[in-house]
Amino acid sequence: MRVSGAKSRLAAISKELSLRWAETRGYWKDAKAYEFDQRYMTELFARVDKTVMVIEKLDELLDRVRGDCE
Repeated sequence: MRVSGAKSRLAAISKELSLRWAETRGYWKDAKAYEFDQRYMTELFARVDKTVMVIEKLDELLDRVRGDCE
């Protein structure tokens, strides 16, 4: 089982969301936009980055387990 596909998909979706959010921030420039960014988007992108790293480590671990079982 490879989880790298899920990692790639998550990273691509996150990048697309980041681009769309940057585009939105070009129009939405008030205090609520800043609050939303700080409260939700910054945290979301940080958690996605951490999740991608965890998926990479999980993929490495699964490769080792697979190799040990052969």
